[in-house]
Amino acid sequence: MALPLGTLAPDFTLPSTAGKPFVLSQHLGKPLVVFFYPKDFTAGCTAEACSFQDNLGMFSDLGVMVVGISRDTIETHHKFRAAHKLTYHLLADVSGAVSSLYDAKIPILGLSKRTTYLIDNEGKIAAVFDDMFNARKHIKEMLAAAK
Repeated sequence: MALPLGTLAPDFTLPSTAGKPFVLSQHLGKPLVVFFYPKDFTAGCTAEACSFQDNLGMFSDLGVMVVGISRDTIETHHKFRAAHKLTYHLLADVSGAVSSLYDAKIPILGLSKRTTYLIDNEGKIAAVFDDMFNARKHIKEMLAAAK
């Protein structure tokens, strides 16, 4: 079960492919899509990441920043971004602590679940979509919620 709408998004700090740590509270003031996904270089995750890239202009037009989070390392994230020409940044939740905070962790397997949040200007959960098997629908749901 994902975090409820209207609740304050838990603050976190994670290593980022941007080269400096990403601190959620430093990015408030404009909407932000945070999508959790299981693993770089897998079919569903690649489709999701590329779909976010393909629709990044629409998110930008709405003033929405996009970041992806998985338990992969920064090194793997850099390779994944390069292989698929992703221009948004990926965050490394190697310990799984942030995935747990956002109820986006698969028990037993320990991977991040495919869960996407729209966080509003004030840091509250404005929308959530949680579906492991329909990766591309995450983008449609978040675009609709951001409008």
